Amino acid sequence: MEETFASAVLRAWRQELEFPELIECTSQLEAQQLGPLAIVLYQTWLTRTDSPYAHAVNFNLGVSLSNQNDLPGAQAAYRRAIAIAPAFIQPRLNLGMLYERMGQIDQALLEWRWVEQNISPAAPENRPLVLMALNHLGRVLDTRKQLQDALQFLGRSLAIDPHQPDVVHHWVHLRQKQCVWPIYAPLDGISVETMLECTSALAMLSVTDDPAVQLAAARRFVHKKVISDVPRLAPAQDYQHRKLRIAYASSDFCMHPVSLLTAQLFELHDRSQFEVYGFCWSPEDGSAMRQRVITAMDHFFRIDKMSDEAAAQLMRDHEIDILVDLQGQTSGARANMLAYHPAPVQITYLGLPATTGLPSIDYVIADRFLIPEEIAPQYSEKPLYMPDIYQVSDRQRGVAATPSRASCGLPAEGFVFCSLNNNYKYTPEVFDTWMRILQRTPGSLLWLLSDNPWAEQNLVREAQARGVDPSRLFFAPRVSPENYLGRFPVADLFLDTFPFNAGTTANDALWMGLPVLTYCGRSFASRMAGALLTAAQLPELITYNLQDYEEKAVALATDPQACSRLRAHLQEVHEHGVLFDTPLFVRNLEANFQRLCAPQPPAP
Repeated sequence: MEETFASAVLRAWRQELEFPELIECTSQLEAQQLGPLAIVLYQTWLTRTDSPYAHAVNFNLGVSLSNQNDLPGAQAAYRRAIAIAPAFIQPRLNLGMLYERMGQIDQALLEWRWVEQNISPAAPENRPLVLMALNHLGRVLDTRKQLQDALQFLGRSLAIDPHQPDVVHHWVHLRQKQCVWPIYAPLDGISVETMLECTSALAMLSVTDDPAVQLAAARRFVHKKVISDVPRLAPAQDYQHRKLRIAYASSDFCMHPVSLLTAQLFELHDRSQFEVYGFCWSPEDGSAMRQRVITAMDHFFRIDKMSDEAAAQLMRDHEIDILVDLQGQTSGARANMLAYHPAPVQITYLGLPATTGLPSIDYVIADRFLIPEEIAPQYSEKPLYMPDIYQVSDRQRGVAATPSRASCGLPAEGFVFCSLNNNYKYTPEVFDTWMRILQRTPGSLLWLLSDNPWAEQNLVREAQARGVDPSRLFFAPRVSPENYLGRFPVADLFLDTFPFNAGTTANDALWMGLPVLTYCGRSFASRMAGALLTAAQLPELITYNLQDYEEKAVALATDPQACSRLRAHLQEVHEHGVLFDTPLFVRNLEANFQRLCAPQPPAP
């Protein structure tokens, strides 16, 4: 290949290398992982050749430079391509992605907006490029919390081509986040049935409590997105290390609910029996929580710049005994990394409160309330049952002083119902019930999370449509974790969502002594709060239909002594109950880990 390259460079210098030959030679170089040589050849050809194809060669050069992480060089090459051919669309799309990689989001949006504003999708050759620009706009604007604009761009994309399952499920989830009801509203060419089939495993948690439907959604993702024909890296037998090597893998080792729950778990592992690894592709958010997680690990590796195969091989090289994936099918998941099976035992925990559908996952950490044995066949994983509670807690979480009602923007009087869950968990059926509860308890109010202004506007409108004065709805802005915890005692009763219960939020409310009333269903997500209340020995706060949920809420709101008894009980749970006994949880988890890796007796 070296002789071919030298000859090609010489011919390019002599202005003898034709465009098709240039493309053929650089393609061969790229295929053989010789990208730097392809860059030299492109640059030589462009310097010496006056060609009508210069715009295309500059584009290819930009791609090669980007692949070599020379982002300024790639940016300059794309800009030259555009200067030569202003209507050339591909370099604008790539420039947008390049700016996104460089953290220049406004510049990225400008490039994609130029495409959607100036290029007609009517031309068949332009249609996929316009769709790409619209979908990038929807994706990035969602991450910037510009949810309404994101929804509009994805809606335009689906109007051009309704056969985009990934865009459909993103469109559905954006409607959930903004409380645009009904969530499934037919679009031209897309039926409600199609929308259901396209709904992601995560978005499905707010749609149904049917574990069979959730398993089907997870398996659709696996079928479409996850590789299957790759070698298993882990040996068939356990390594039999003196200390078990436990690895936790996540993109949420930062200021995120997963870390808020698990930090003390990492710290309390028995180092005489276990060696703890962290494999991370999380943002460097500079938080004290991120530093705490890193410090809690015996070994910590960033794998964000590694391919799935390379990251899996790194885990195999370290002979990890048990890999605990904290991601599932949530944003940032690396299912293809798990597909290589880098550890003999692979477990899912916390990230996705549902079955993952991943063939590479052996177990899900659960308790017998969370996943009853009769429901376990609807999970692709085998439940790894904990004796008390599936969810770990952090007893070291910082708590700010309880604020006054006035400082929270609440009136001085009136029973305070709250539901500080993410807005995408709110559903019209439960909201109907909340409004009836308000109507039946004069002077009461409902305190909700202020996640985004569009959800807030829609919820106010929905309250009015149900005959409730919107002045009885109050919205709590997001605050720091310690201030967020500090304000729970201001409320009188937490009203849970359904079918996607509170998880970390319910844990926090109970930790702060706030009773949680839940509606329990059949799925993991609809049984989370019930599992916590079972561990807290508060079964009277678990209901199984909306009528009982409504009656219990009204009864508690009109019985101050009952609420006081619940708070006193939660104080006892806080100090002495199994729900928040993190050392006990860690010992129970470690016993499960050791059992999984115990030597198996020979077959008779």
